[in-house]
Amino acid sequence: MEFPADLKYTRDHEWVRFDGETGVVGITEFAADALGDVVYVDLPEEGTELVAGASCGEIESTKSVSDLVAPVTGPVTGVNDAVVDAPEKVNADPYGEGWLYTVQVESADGLLDPDEYRALVEEQSA
Repeated sequence: MEFPADLKYTRDHEWVRFDGETGVVGITEFAADALGDVVYVDLPEEGTELVAGASCGEIESTKSVSDLVAPVTGPVTGVNDAVVDAPEKVNADPYGEGWLYTVQVESADGLLDPDEYRALVEEQSA
């Protein structure tokens, strides 16, 4: 399982890749594996004001429906229409083509570094 070093993670198994004040958001490989085959994603619309820790969309798989939880606070600046049209990209490449949306980051408290997230996953997998 991958834990890319350039990402920050949440306890809800989402990741953020920072590029200045912009954050690219997706779900982790652990989450994608736990969900199974992703068949539908409901992403926040551009301009939506996200609040870290609040629900901002849904991801549906053949096993369940799960809330997407905003990892940071700020307005959504873009969405990945490719995963809306082909949700299987989330499973195939969760840290690349399977990204979900971008946000102008106003606050990013409480995120985990890769080592902290790896420890969380190992604890939850035990």
